[in-house]
Amino acid sequence: MNATIVVAVRESDRVRFLPDDLLAELDSYGQVRVLDDPGRYGAALADAEVLVTGWTSAPLTTEVLDGAPRLGLVAHTGASVKFLVSPQAWQRGVRVTQGGAAMAESVAETALTLTMVGLQRLHRTHAALVRGATLLKARQVPERREIAGASIGVVGASRTGRAYIRRVLALGARVSVHDPYLSESAAQELGVRRAGLDQVLRESLVVSVHAPATAETEHMLGAAQLALLQDGAVLINTARSRVIEPGALLAEASSGRIDVALDVYDNEPEPVDIALRELPSVVLSPHVAGNTRESRRRGGQILVDEIGRFLRREKLLHEVTEEMLAISG
Repeated sequence: MNATIVVAVRESDRVRFLPDDLLAELDSYGQVRVLDDPGRYGAALADAEVLVTGWTSAPLTTEVLDGAPRLGLVAHTGASVKFLVSPQAWQRGVRVTQGGAAMAESVAETALTLTMVGLQRLHRTHAALVRGATLLKARQVPERREIAGASIGVVGASRTGRAYIRRVLALGARVSVHDPYLSESAAQELGVRRAGLDQVLRESLVVSVHAPATAETEHMLGAAQLALLQDGAVLINTARSRVIEPGALLAEASSGRIDVALDVYDNEPEPVDIALRELPSVVLSPHVAGNTRESRRRGGQILVDEIGRFLRREKLLHEVTEEMLAISG
């Protein structure tokens, strides 16, 4: 193999996804060219066969593609490629793969952590103590609960959804899932029950959202749906903010009737709505659920392996097709 591979990932991310040993492994496939500015390709793609991208990489416009006649594979370090790849890329025969699978375990672990914090009401007791409440006063929170025996609902049996399901089942939860693409046989294999969205919301003590942002899922959890949540329920979103209607979410969180834990937001990277920040019923995380040392390196290894498969003309294991964009985040 003697391919030209261009790495267009900002250095702070590159060293985590592709540390020196993985970069050396990539270099064994040919010539690796690391760009100083991932937002500008310039003439770097003129002879490139493979392009490794990140969140700050420039979109592959028609003009960029015109300057990359040999480009055959885009290997993206993140999960969603919607901002990056246009239909023209697929029309020109460019294939796309991504390392999003590497984040599933980390995101699921974050969702599990938020489940425990929410059920034990630790965010409420912490907020009360920080504000000077006595121990007796800080204990005045909604009834604390345990995962074992709890009814937990999952919206979206995605990779992260399934990783989360494995974790809560191991701790003794009963799990129901709303996902129109989950078959009965797959549900049985996972050890969960399929159910409609309203039923999942109505019956679950915890609802964890793992659905992608698509036309089908946009604001699928609005005021009518959130009103179905039982008093004391915990709503967690580590997936895409667009799945939940923001006004309805703020109204329910402000009521104090439910607890809310969020890792994703509208209008990122702008500051989180101050109204959400001031609520003791809300736990906030700055969209870092998938960002661990282990997940970044896993993602880099996935891409190095995928690039090797591509150059050996083997089947890609993490390929993204144009058709998949309609049902992926």
